[in-house]
Amino acid sequence: MAREPGPRQSGRSGQPEVIGTGFLLSALGAHSAMNFGRRLAALDLTPPHVGLLRAIAREPGRSQQAVAEEFGMPPSRLVAFIDDLEHSGLVERGRDPRDRRAHNLFLTDKGAKVMGQVADIGRDSEQALLKSLNREERLELHRLLERLMADHEIGVHPGYRTMKPRDD
Repeated sequence: MAREPGPRQSGRSGQPEVIGTGFLLSALGAHSAMNFGRRLAALDLTPPHVGLLRAIAREPGRSQQAVAEEFGMPPSRLVAFIDDLEHSGLVERGRDPRDRRAHNLFLTDKGAKVMGQVADIGRDSEQALLKSLNREERLELHRLLERLMADHEIGVHPGYRTMKPRDD
């Protein structure tokens, strides 16, 4: 039987313990990210790598500088992530014909195939996360979360600003 939302009894004082919505969102987000990361490990990828692959797939040919700006991270930090993806054969750099100093980013055929596998992992992860909600509840939750993201002007995950490459 599912517990109704709202205060629950504290073990120490007997007073109602109120768990804030922000805490619940944070805990659920951390849980979701850990499970998604565990599933990605089979592809030798991390969530930050996937975020970058998605950005490149969404707008192929953008410069490393433009992707770094989107993610709010220094271009020098982005280079290590792109190096990982290039070494894995998922991304290739090409010189920008208008600015020979700039490198434009593209998915390789292998990268596109891996993105299909990532999509499957994402669907499976989401299904596991939301299994106790029906279709209407899932749509409503999604709509509400999108509205909150827009209200707070959150485009990409704020964690990208401080992410670091893996230590291989």
